[in-house]
Amino acid sequence: MSTAAVHPSVEKINAILAENGLPGRVWILEDAAPTAQAAADQIGCEVGAIANSLVFTTGDGEPLMVMTSGAHRVNIRDLGSRIGVTIKRASAEFVREHTSQPIGGVAPFGHPRPIRTIIDVDLAAYDQLWVGGGIPHAVFPLTYADLVAMTDGEELPVA
Repeated sequence: MSTAAVHPSVEKINAILAENGLPGRVWILEDAAPTAQAAADQIGCEVGAIANSLVFTTGDGEPLMVMTSGAHRVNIRDLGSRIGVTIKRASAEFVREHTSQPIGGVAPFGHPRPIRTIIDVDLAAYDQLWVGGGIPHAVFPLTYADLVAMTDGEELPVA
């Protein structure tokens, strides 16, 4: 992995981390990581410590980000019932419109406007999480507490 800032999205995330006194910096993975397991293998962490940033759309057309452990999938029906809205997977265009970032590299913050965020409570089991850094191949370390604080996230079971 390298820490070289190669893209404006990476620079933006690094600036947000520094402004908030967070120690992590964005790392660029050497190889593509199309799955949480592939990312975990390159980083050398458990797959459950990969915090996937998944963007959904609600019934009223609003974005909803779900930060979920790489160890499992989001149960859309159950989560929708818990938060009182219908949700479905967002299109790539919707994701880019609301995050300014492509699918496969969405960071949990640094978007044009705040996005309602649900944090998978299973992520609390890990001392250090790895989250998307704004572009595919980019990740950075963050604690569960910092993830919740930086996103103003709602902590819920999502699997």
